[in-house]
Amino acid sequence: MSTSKRQMRLGAFIMATGHHIAAWRHPDAQADAGLNIDHYRELAQTAERGKFDLVFVADSPAGWERAKDLEAFRRTAQGTHFEPLTLWAALSQVTEHIGFVATASTTYEDPYLLARRFASLDYISKGRAAWNVVTTGADVSKNFSIAGHPAHADRYERAEEFVDLVKGLWDSYEDDAFIRDKESGVYLDPDKVHLVNHKGKFFSVAGPLNVGRPVQGYPVIVQAGASEPGRELAARTAEMIFTANQTLDDAQEFYSDVKGRLARYGRRPDDLLISPGIFPVLGGTEAEAQANYDYIQSLVHPSIAWNILARHYKGVDLSGYSLDDPAPPLPGDTELNKSRLKLVSDLVSRNHLTLRQFYLAVATARGHRTVVGTPEQIADAMQLWFENGAADAFNIMPPILPTALTDFVDQVVPILRKRGLFRHEYEGTTLRENLGLGRPPNGFTLREQDVQAAV
Repeated sequence: MSTSKRQMRLGAFIMATGHHIAAWRHPDAQADAGLNIDHYRELAQTAERGKFDLVFVADSPAGWERAKDLEAFRRTAQGTHFEPLTLWAALSQVTEHIGFVATASTTYEDPYLLARRFASLDYISKGRAAWNVVTTGADVSKNFSIAGHPAHADRYERAEEFVDLVKGLWDSYEDDAFIRDKESGVYLDPDKVHLVNHKGKFFSVAGPLNVGRPVQGYPVIVQAGASEPGRELAARTAEMIFTANQTLDDAQEFYSDVKGRLARYGRRPDDLLISPGIFPVLGGTEAEAQANYDYIQSLVHPSIAWNILARHYKGVDLSGYSLDDPAPPLPGDTELNKSRLKLVSDLVSRNHLTLRQFYLAVATARGHRTVVGTPEQIADAMQLWFENGAADAFNIMPPILPTALTDFVDQVVPILRKRGLFRHEYEGTTLRENLGLGRPPNGFTLREQDVQAAV
């Protein structure tokens, strides 16, 4: 039995100029970051220098919804950025160990094409690809040839079928299907090639995929929904879940609930890693950290502030309010991102926020946990959650890029290592190996083994 101490995993959650809504205005920010490949290369290499498990970019198959508000639109840097699979394919060539998580939507993507792209990325990166499965909360249907945005329940039902189908396509070829014997002239064994022949409610796909089985078997499956359907989808299919929690109690409830669902799918607690987001604002002293936080917040333009509020209070007339009035209850019904609505609603009610306090809280990390303090205090906050049933990993959300990621690697990571909480070197060469996740068997061969065992 292994006696090694459990260690946390780390991901770098990258927003081009940083996670703060006004990050691009900060003197340390790379203002053209969204379309600057040199900037992203620096970030990936910095995260790898810190022995992070992965880098991750959020993505949506749409333009920026704030375009309806031209004054806010002209003051944001978050509207343009690279398509993630293209970006990660490039950066896999200038790194060796770090994993790459790309977001792709089960509502607005095609299963066959998605399976092909992720299998290709896994080969190009030599086993470092991961798929962040999202159903897309925002209505972006006007950019696609579909009749409106599907309802929340329908999106999750489609996602279940989508993920199963993609895994089936990744299993099209058994690991040893390719013989490639030049002397005999035999390239592959047709008996080890499988058709999915899938006919479901949403998709009809024959297969096989025209890419071999991915290096990792499947790219690591990541998920980010925290609604009831999101938790169930994660318990059945995900290997890592990105989550947003404000308090230790909430994080423990989520951790216990999702881990508790795994057994009915024949899974163990270690088969799913739970990774809350954390927005760390560092300073040499508490006062310096607070000053850094206050300065970042001062960069939020009033038009951006009211736009943030308008997006959260859809259908609510705020024209009679000032920023120093108590924040009214948020609308309670949505077909968009239900889990994030609950999180920010709880944030408002629990802390009795004014509208100003509310937009400032959301301007940092959109509802993720903000920690302001010295490197030791940031490490303390992470250790508390890690050792008390709230987290297996953390998605680090630097306020300003590139400097805040560099500061975390140089100042916080050494403390975590000194406490025995984080690695000094990578354990393997693939993302699965570094995360401690097993390589999944081929579903077709498993079924054949089950049939033979029953005979």
